[in-house]
Amino acid sequence: MRFHDRRNILLGAGALTLAGCGDNTKEAAQTTAQRVAASKTLRIGLEGTYPPFNFQDKDGQLAGFDVDFAKALAAQMGVKPVFSPSPFAGLLGALESRRIDVVINQITITPERAAKYDFSQPYTVSGIQIIVLRGKAGPYSPAELDGKKVGVGLGTSYESWARANVPTADIRTYDDDPTKYQDLKAGRIDAVLNDRLVAADFVKNSPEFIAAGPAFAPQNQGVAMLKDPAMKVMVDQAIAAMRADGRMAAISRTWFGADVTQ
Repeated sequence: MRFHDRRNILLGAGALTLAGCGDNTKEAAQTTAQRVAASKTLRIGLEGTYPPFNFQDKDGQLAGFDVDFAKALAAQMGVKPVFSPSPFAGLLGALESRRIDVVINQITITPERAAKYDFSQPYTVSGIQIIVLRGKAGPYSPAELDGKKVGVGLGTSYESWARANVPTADIRTYDDDPTKYQDLKAGRIDAVLNDRLVAADFVKNSPEFIAAGPAFAPQNQGVAMLKDPAMKVMVDQAIAAMRADGRMAAISRTWFGADVTQ
């Protein structure tokens, strides 16, 4: 089931028309839901360098769990997906400046973020994983990060967790994933913190690294968007429909061999 009729009901009463103004002025006056409905497009922010969630395949095309999920979400909403790759640290800024409509990049739902942005219902459930170079003595647990050089993505929940829970660690921030692992391999850092699902895929294809110890600090990830009740309803209804008909589980099994969406 599509949501064209529901969307029109939600948006019709609040539609804004500025006679004589340019397209940019009209767009600035619209809510996100109104812009999406009017343009029939969903502008999606993501890194494009975060396998298996989003990355460029051998043909240079975006691929991954987040990409398949985003395409299915847009189709369910009856709009065209338009992807806008950007470093992680700039994704929420692009959302705030309205260059994109949503961020679909495994954004962990935290109280601080939820106070500033709307989030969809969770579409993946994960946790934090420590990654180390194979053959090293650790660290293998959160307690062993004390005093260690720890690589994390700039602005990620992993950075926030490390600064709050291991204040004695030497936290090194990175704009991308590959550079973190280059530094880990060269011995410039002792460990990397990342999503457990990312880690499982990464170590499978990079045997010089291992996932150290069990994952910890369970996390829910959702679609991030500006505060807009109508937009949240549209996204949540689309996810609920995809979950009910099995598409969410099918996309997850394609990439992980299991349903990690709930």
